[in-house]
Amino acid sequence: MIELILKVAASYLLGSILGSLLIARLTGRGDIRAAGSGNPGSTNALRTQGKLFALGVLVIDVGKGWVAARIVPGLWLSVRPPSAAIHNWLPAACGAAVMLGHVYPIWFGLRGGKAVATFVGAVLGLMPRLLIPVLLTWIGVLLLTGFVGLASMCAAAMLPFSIAWTGLEWHGPFLAFGVFAAALIVFTHRANIARMCAGREPRARRVWLFGRRAAS
Repeated sequence: MIELILKVAASYLLGSILGSLLIARLTGRGDIRAAGSGNPGSTNALRTQGKLFALGVLVIDVGKGWVAARIVPGLWLSVRPPSAAIHNWLPAACGAAVMLGHVYPIWFGLRGGKAVATFVGAVLGLMPRLLIPVLLTWIGVLLLTGFVGLASMCAAAMLPFSIAWTGLEWHGPFLAFGVFAAALIVFTHRANIARMCAGREPRARRVWLFGRRAAS
């Protein structure tokens, strides 16, 4: 149990390292949370800081999710190996913790991002094949609606269904992570939901199929 707590805590602290704020401090730029949408994620980084900056943010945020779900659970923190039950729960618990750290980063005043890129990294670390339906859902919803936030929420919601479809519903940790991740990402997009309901949510018109048709 101590090993579970330590590794979950380590994953949370890893998640608290926000790619955008780290790069901003290293390059002498201002706090990205004061620009654009106020979100420190790669989408706002792209809109306000440019492609290269956004790519660096994406690599860090996806990478920490992968490290937490794939590397941290396998680290030896004690001579005595964990029990089978704890061993089974470690990857999912660490994946959930790194996402929570991204949303509520202890290093940055608990003001974090929406955890979408970190979610992708965690899924990649847990089971890469589950990422295929998630990404296809994200692309499909984005093309049809133009809403990045809606695409992210639908992609996250697809994960529990993908787990059931692949026959992993018996594996409690995977399903628990899928439900937690979907709920957390919907929660972090609550402002997007409110703007969509009010008709004020901006669309990514360059990739929105109907937007391109209207423009032509």
